[in-house]
Amino acid sequence: MSNQLPYYYAIGKEVEVFEQAYKNKLPFLLKGPTGTGKSRFIEFMAHTLKKELITISCHEETSSTDLIGRYIIKGAETVWLDGPLTTAVKKGAIIYLDEIAEARPDVIVAIHSLTDHRRELFIDKLGETIKAHEDFALVASFNPGYQRGFKELKPSTRQRFVAVSFDYPEPKIEAEILVNETGVESGIAKKLVNIATKIRNLTELGLTETVSTRLLVDAAKLIHSGLPKRLSVHVAIVEPLTDDLEVISALKDLSDLMI
Repeated sequence: MSNQLPYYYAIGKEVEVFEQAYKNKLPFLLKGPTGTGKSRFIEFMAHTLKKELITISCHEETSSTDLIGRYIIKGAETVWLDGPLTTAVKKGAIIYLDEIAEARPDVIVAIHSLTDHRRELFIDKLGETIKAHEDFALVASFNPGYQRGFKELKPSTRQRFVAVSFDYPEPKIEAEILVNETGVESGIAKKLVNIATKIRNLTELGLTETVSTRLLVDAAKLIHSGLPKRLSVHVAIVEPLTDDLEVISALKDLSDLMI
């Protein structure tokens, strides 16, 4: 872990809520669209609490074995290797399951006994149950707006967590974040935020994801390092959003007028 505190701008009471949830050993769920600062928030909180953070980016292949551990062949013998969840449970680290709804259903089953009063992990392959370390915390994130069908988190799972919703910051704060993160001048930061706000409001385009603060940071970095402004917006904001050529063309025209 680097010694420098990650930059994070608190939008509401999320810092206090997380601190109290951690103190009370309650699992924590971050809800919100991609690129709204959920991962950054957890880095910030781990740093603030001086705890090790283990992050797992979940995808459709992520299984409970990936998290809990497996036997591996080492030389002539078979040895057990703890997975990241088991390591966090034993060491008292914060584990962050990013996009938990993307993982396979057995992951949800595996964490159940860690998300209630038991705070324990059953390792099926070893026939062992491990009590979680005093400092262990389970944090997950979930993007409710864009998941389809089975990718939703079941209410019974959601109700095991203290949950906080993340959204895009208001324009003034978002521009401030860009300046802080990239050193770009504030006039340009404001224009980038205006472009984002405009695109976020164009619901008729049917974009699965919209402009995240992360994309704006990328564009601001490119501008700050010398790439032309419009080109920076095209490659860092417009192109990552869609592969539809007509939509790309319309968004490029729109953003060119605004910067």
